[in-house]
Amino acid sequence: MLLASTALILATLAGYAALCTVSPFAVCRTCSGTGLRNTRRRSMKLCRRCKGRRYRLRTGRRLFHTGQHIHQAGTRHTADRDQEFPA
Repeated sequence: MLLASTALILATLAGYAALCTVSPFAVCRTCSGTGLRNTRRRSMKLCRRCKGRRYRLRTGRRLFHTGQHIHQAGTRHTADRDQEFPA
């Protein structure tokens, strides 16, 4: 039972990772992809969440980019290593 549930969870995560790779942007849920939102006075303004672009970055893709930036910030570039340790 544990093996089956673990396999199901891993398959779900792999499917979501594939979805984030193929289609990193999704339709904004706040404005339903219009880029505009209604205000109390019935006027239209740009959506705050997507800034009027109609699409938002998926959560999985945002996590991937954050991990990439953390890794790059903590890793020295090869050019720095060559200057520090000449052959």
